[in-house]
Amino acid sequence: MSTADFAAFSNNAVMFASIVYVLAFVAHVVEWATGRAAVEPAREAALESALAAPAPPGAVATSDVPPAEGDEERVDRWGRIGLALTVVAVLLHFAALVARGLGSDPVRVPWGNMYEFTLAGAFGVSLMYVLLGRRYGLRWMGLPVTGFEVVVLMLAVLLLYVPAGPLVPALHSYWLVIHVMAAVVASGAFAVGAIAAVLYLVKDRARTRGSLRPGGYLDRLPDLPALDRLSYRLHAFGFPIWTFAALVAGPIWAEYAWGRYWNWDPKEVWAFITWVVYAAYLHARATAGWRGKAAAVIALVGFATLLFNFVGINFFFGGGSLHSYAG
Repeated sequence: MSTADFAAFSNNAVMFASIVYVLAFVAHVVEWATGRAAVEPAREAALESALAAPAPPGAVATSDVPPAEGDEERVDRWGRIGLALTVVAVLLHFAALVARGLGSDPVRVPWGNMYEFTLAGAFGVSLMYVLLGRRYGLRWMGLPVTGFEVVVLMLAVLLLYVPAGPLVPALHSYWLVIHVMAAVVASGAFAVGAIAAVLYLVKDRARTRGSLRPGGYLDRLPDLPALDRLSYRLHAFGFPIWTFAALVAGPIWAEYAWGRYWNWDPKEVWAFITWVVYAAYLHARATAGWRGKAAAVIALVGFATLLFNFVGINFFFGGGSLHSYAG
């Protein structure tokens, strides 16, 4: 295959990955909709029974009535379909990245511009979800993760796409591979942790207002302490990797490319700001006992700085940044 064939294959793989992510998202929507539909009749029957006769001591509350066994199997089937489709989409996503690198002359890593960085970053999020999903039972996160992937890939194709081409001279270094791979892994962990933090805040708000619908998506999420712990563990996993990417590999690469370890470039400064915010989050969470809502807000502030470093620098600083090649 020629480089043009690989480049075309990459574009097609991105398209098919997007389609499969959409199908996975739909499967998860059906999973949660079916689950709620299955819970409601059981709750109504339990409520009628409770009204007909006094509930004996230790009786199950109507809000805790699970769906029937057959309904639960149907809900679980849709969840498994959504997860399987997500795995297929991740494989197509990976193939698109590999083919993108092979579609350039000379062959290179697929991290030469904003479009490719976006593909790699989105891949890091879905890969982190799939790899950690079995260990931590994260299938309930499939709905927001697949929705996130659909939106990001759509924006990448519509707004950021550029044809495959050679790397700029500053990127001809093996430190590019080390730096970006570490940043992608850390960003994936931060993104999944941010999703857990958002779900924590939304569920906490719904519970406080009394608007938590029985059998709905929020009601069937893990309890608030579990969401808080999951977010913390993901951020604790990603932070040392981000430290290496931003404060070790990045400066070494900068010295190789520009002759200085630190240039006060906007992207370098915001990478450090991101590091400070996440360090504050982990420190407050571990030493001051900040948990729940306060910790979730700080985690989302950190993710906002990460997104600004990734996207905002290119739009607000443009050619004034040494990293303008990423635009």
